[in-house]
Amino acid sequence: MGTFITILILITCLILVLVVLIQNPKGGGLSSEFSSSNQFMGVRKTADFLEKTTWTLAVILLSLSILSNFSKPTEIADESSAIQEQIDNLPEPIQQVPQMPEQIPTPKQ
Repeated sequence: MGTFITILILITCLILVLVVLIQNPKGGGLSSEFSSSNQFMGVRKTADFLEKTTWTLAVILLSLSILSNFSKPTEIADESSAIQEQIDNLPEPIQQVPQMPEQIPTPKQ
């Protein structure tokens, strides 16, 4: 299930990138290619279609991302981690303090 959702997310991303690249920030883009008199859709309809497609793909991407979070397998969390086990299994450190000499040698003059 998780792999299927991941593939859907990737496909949605690719289509979204293509739709955004088709658009022109100044309102041209694909719309400017359909400026002939025998066009199927008007310039404004093409821009509206691309904008609606962009928003729809963005909502689909968001929904799939949230769904992928809920569909991932949950691991039963163990109370102790592997690092904590290693710390607990360490031998006790040696607490020996070095002995100071009883007399401090003085330089001979």
